[in-house]
Amino acid sequence: QVQLVESGGGLVQAGGSLRLSCAASGRTAGSSAMAWFRQAPGKEREFVAAIMWPIGYNRSADSVTGRFTISRDSAKNAYLQMNSLKPEDTAVYYCAARGGGLRVGPDDYDYWGQGTQVTVSS
Repeated sequence: QVQLVESGGGLVQAGGSLRLSCAASGRTAGSSAMAWFRQAPGKEREFVAAIMWPIGYNRSADSVTGRFTISRDSAKNAYLQMNSLKPEDTAVYYCAARGGGLRVGPDDYDYWGQGTQVTVSS
């Protein structure tokens, strides 16, 4: 089992920045790929970004490319640096992990955190 705990969400004005963190514990060998998803009220959970360990290969959604950056550290924690935030980025952000390759579908991930709220005001 892998336990994931997100932190760093909050309220920010449009154009501002936030850094989300995802602390991984337990059998982190089962978390070769880690990802961020988000879910806004009334919408489906959508892919934001994902990264592989240890090669660092990463991928992000078109809607956040150039604004958001995903990273991992040697302890297999994951981070999401979010710049130039927009009101449409408002959502609950979830960290997810899986063994094996990088995927963009939420159903492909085995482990999930509880989520952290990000609210961007206009």
